[in-house]
Amino acid sequence: MIEVRNLTRVFRTYKKQPGFWGGVRGLFHRQFEETRAADDVTFDIAEGELVGFLGPNGAGKTTTLKMLSGLIYPTSGTARVAGFDPTKRENAYRRIFALVLGQKNQLWWDLPAQESFLLLRHIYGLPADQYQQTLNELVELLGVGPKLNVMVRELSLGERMKMELIAALLHRPRVLFLDEPTIGLDIISQRAVRGFLRDYNRRYRTTILLTSHYMADIKELCERVIVINKGKKIYDGALDRLENASGSRKKIVRFEPALAAGSGGGAFPENWTSSHGATTRDADGKFTVRVPGENIVAVSQEILTTGPVADITIEDVPLEDVIAELFATK
Repeated sequence: MIEVRNLTRVFRTYKKQPGFWGGVRGLFHRQFEETRAADDVTFDIAEGELVGFLGPNGAGKTTTLKMLSGLIYPTSGTARVAGFDPTKRENAYRRIFALVLGQKNQLWWDLPAQESFLLLRHIYGLPADQYQQTLNELVELLGVGPKLNVMVRELSLGERMKMELIAALLHRPRVLFLDEPTIGLDIISQRAVRGFLRDYNRRYRTTILLTSHYMADIKELCERVIVINKGKKIYDGALDRLENASGSRKKIVRFEPALAAGSGGGAFPENWTSSHGATTRDADGKFTVRVPGENIVAVSQEILTTGPVADITIEDVPLEDVIAELFATK
């Protein structure tokens, strides 16, 4: 469904020197800086896949989505979506994809959302019965029926995002590009949006490329992730394999020493460090030890024989830490 080959986008920006005279000098001797927002990116996505697109701020995620949407042209390389070349901006292509930007609105701010929906119906030339059927289904799935007559400006952030999703899906696109759709939403709204996307993908086999800084979005929705950093692709594969590559081989052991009084075992040493892994101590006195998974039993015995312990937990390394470690090594 999506074929990307050596996609590159270079932005050329003017560097102005500070002050008045710096501006004057810039009239005669301009300095430019080139930034590779996307650098030789290649990947394929099959029909019906829901793929996470990860990277730090400025990695090139949004730039790549905009190139796939035909909003900006690549400097070099090619992309095809459902057989179309996005750079040609054909009307037939515009009818089979949708782009949702979490920080941009496509709905009219001073009108109820249903007015914008009617406008989109005419833009896409949707038959009245198909439009109404799709709208009713989406409204029911997202639970926003009572809000259709409310001006968009008066909706909560979560309600607005649900309306944006409805607007994007009214023409039943085959491909959906989502750029941080849950940004700024509360936990309940995030869960609602994730649940909707999961069900919609399974029901209609819509191909979805999702960017998000919330790892909960990725873990709940995506089996495959593509990771880019500084414009370059550094990982493309199964999410569980990414976790196993570094994170799940390690565990985090957290424990809180018990109060010495009445414990009979003496106080836990404040400067204690484990012989099995990196040890840190928080300001509230709790210890954290990062150890390989095979050393869990040994480090637990070491902790319990050192002094009294009030509580101890063993956790997997969070996916956020795995991704951050991956960025740091590339």
